[in-house]
Amino acid sequence: MPRPRPVLAPADIKRRTPPGQYVTEKFPVLTYGPTPAFERAAWDFRMWGLVENEARWSYDEFMALPSTKIVADFHCVTTWSRLDNEWEGVTFRDLLSHVTLRPEARYAMLHCDGGYTTNLSLEAMSEADVMFAYRLDGEDLDPEHGWPLRSIVPKLYAWKSAKWVRGIEFIPEDRPGFWEQNGYHMNGDPWTEERYG
Repeated sequence: MPRPRPVLAPADIKRRTPPGQYVTEKFPVLTYGPTPAFERAAWDFRMWGLVENEARWSYDEFMALPSTKIVADFHCVTTWSRLDNEWEGVTFRDLLSHVTLRPEARYAMLHCDGGYTTNLSLEAMSEADVMFAYRLDGEDLDPEHGWPLRSIVPKLYAWKSAKWVRGIEFIPEDRPGFWEQNGYHMNGDPWTEERYG
């Protein structure tokens, strides 16, 4: 059963909607390129780069990790926001317990099927509500929304919440991912409208 959508007071909607955004109950699909095919036997999730010990999980191993639910808003750079989404998955903080970062690690590059990448500071990644999700509002993600796994970074624009994510590379300095190379902001804070670089 899908989770019922809460009814919000107009004042609450206004308070939680960043400048230049409108609120929708829909979940538009915005993707560059085709939806990748999911091959369970070949799928894995990796953490590598500036770590003392690389980590890797098969699909079944990842799905067996302890799960967490969070409720968070979702803000797309194309000006729509969807409030009170319930995501379920594995938090970044929990994943981080499986590796030891080297002192020079300060940023992360998310790598996804289809060649998509996006950059994030470890400060942004370490927020309690950052996770790698496989369910939305009580149901498995649809393939076009990132099944089997997407990152969720609620405090930043949604291009940082990458679909079809396959791993985290830890790096010493910030470098642009796919949309950042194509004119989007390196950080992406919706409250200060960091849409474009």
